[in-house]
Amino acid sequence: MSKSAVRQVSDEERAMGIVAKPEVISPRARRGGKMFDDENLDILSHLLDDFIKVPGLPIRFGLDGIMGAVPGIGDVLGGIASCIIIVAAWSRGVSYPTLLRMIANVGIEVVVGAIPVIGDAFDIAWRANRRNYALLTGSLYEPRKYTIQSWVFLIVLCVLLMALVLLPMLLMAWLATGALHSLFGVRVNFHSWL
Repeated sequence: MSKSAVRQVSDEERAMGIVAKPEVISPRARRGGKMFDDENLDILSHLLDDFIKVPGLPIRFGLDGIMGAVPGIGDVLGGIASCIIIVAAWSRGVSYPTLLRMIANVGIEVVVGAIPVIGDAFDIAWRANRRNYALLTGSLYEPRKYTIQSWVFLIVLCVLLMALVLLPMLLMAWLATGALHSLFGVRVNFHSWL
């Protein structure tokens, strides 16, 4: 903004408290420019997730699915490519819960995709980049709705992760008490611990 375009505040306005504070624009809003516009991000997510159609079948996959077939490094490279959409979402001002959901989508794709064969099929079906692009565009037009949905998704994900940690621990404790009872006749009651 040029200096000539800035209006001078009079003493009367200052005394009456009419002075408006300048609008502060988030620094995230101006980064990325043309590179992070909807058209380019849509093309990227399409290229990574569903660019190639299997003839005669309703199956589509992209470069992410092809890279995932390379053992070891393929899923990591696909995850790095998927981060472009997350960076674009951050630069365009998407809420932090939605960004965390997008990161979780990519994390799920990379971790499960690392499992041979089954992971590759999951990677093709999960389509984290298309999901993240939909989250990006939706959260720009309806931020409240997508923020609430992202919180629900993250809470459910945390509960599932806690269950994945606690269930094996409870199973091991149950097996240990059974082994102690059968080997040494020792009886352990869990309800007395609580």
